[in-house]
Amino acid sequence: MAHLITRPNIRRTLAALSLSALAFGAQGQSIPVMTDEQFAECKQSLEARAVGAGVSEATARDVLANVNYIERVIELDRRQPEFTTTFADYFNRRVNESRITKGRELLETHRDLLDRVTRETGVPAPYLLAFWGLETNYGSYFGKMPVPSSLATLACDQRRSTFFTEQFVAALKIIDEGAIPAEQMEGSWAGAMGHVQFMPTVFLQHAVDADGDGRRDLWNSLPDAMMSAGKFLQSMGWDGEYRWGREVLLPANFDFSLSDGRRLPLAEWRGMGITDAFGNALANEPIEAALVVPSGHRGPAFLVYSNFRVIMGWNRSEFYAVSVGHLADRIAGAGGLQNPPPEDQPTLSRDQIIQLQENLNTKGFASGNPDGILGSNTRKAIREFQKSQGLIADGMPSELLLEKLNVINES
Repeated sequence: MAHLITRPNIRRTLAALSLSALAFGAQGQSIPVMTDEQFAECKQSLEARAVGAGVSEATARDVLANVNYIERVIELDRRQPEFTTTFADYFNRRVNESRITKGRELLETHRDLLDRVTRETGVPAPYLLAFWGLETNYGSYFGKMPVPSSLATLACDQRRSTFFTEQFVAALKIIDEGAIPAEQMEGSWAGAMGHVQFMPTVFLQHAVDADGDGRRDLWNSLPDAMMSAGKFLQSMGWDGEYRWGREVLLPANFDFSLSDGRRLPLAEWRGMGITDAFGNALANEPIEAALVVPSGHRGPAFLVYSNFRVIMGWNRSEFYAVSVGHLADRIAGAGGLQNPPPEDQPTLSRDQIIQLQENLNTKGFASGNPDGILGSNTRKAIREFQKSQGLIADGMPSELLLEKLNVINES
């Protein structure tokens, strides 16, 4: 096999290659400059790492012989959206009539399989379909990138080398076990694979052979994919006794600062005057819930339960979790939102968000290091500033807020 590098030297080689792999151009855009020689040396290190982790020498050698550096993968990894996505845009693109109708059809088509997964994992069929729908539009698109090459490219890059080296080694283990030939292992540019877009490490831990053919095949076996999704959710603590959450109505003059992630007994929310979306009293259940207002005080409000956190264990986006939950409800036969998200919220560029964060910090409202991401720290700082100005403290950047913080309108 190819020359092996001792384990201490592997780390030094990868680190050295990572530091020299990319040069950064104007406006923070990275320009791939890794040479063929550098990538070949990095591949040699990855081969040694894989064999050291238990991958057969033949698999490691054969796969890496056909791995190529893909500049497009680095471009996609570095590319940040110029503008933020509003909840209305995100939600309406994903929870649409076509996807709801298709989900209901597939619920009947695969009833026996889905019922089996529910019996074994506790995850109801509509949720399995909702994940499937959001991840690959019910298996219509898995991604066309060669996973070994994508992961090797990212493993040899400086930004997240440790994470993607682990994913690359896991991908080789999947090939080594015979789940899929290397040349057929295709997925997203970041290595997510199959019907439910598992990363390789998640595949190794949670994929199962549900059809009994001796292989864990998330590309060509729907039983394997659905059961694997159910097992993954079960491992994260899915509670089959409760739903993900529900849309609710808030009373007038509600304190939106309570939508900061705190979990309170359902009875406390009920005592504040919160009802279901139709004005009915909330159920008298001994559970805790958190309030989520993904588009601020003008949009829909949700009380979410422990399964919401499980959904976010799959994808850390609050927008994603609400979309999965509501799509599952719609597939199960429920109607649309009583209070749809407003479509006229300001769409901010990353530069505007950075300016917003800097101005909040300057005024003494700590939003953290300005990074152009409207995360939890920034939302908290916005709430505190809103309260200081007598505004509704929903943590959302409205036009009035931007005006008060002197954020330049780029439109």
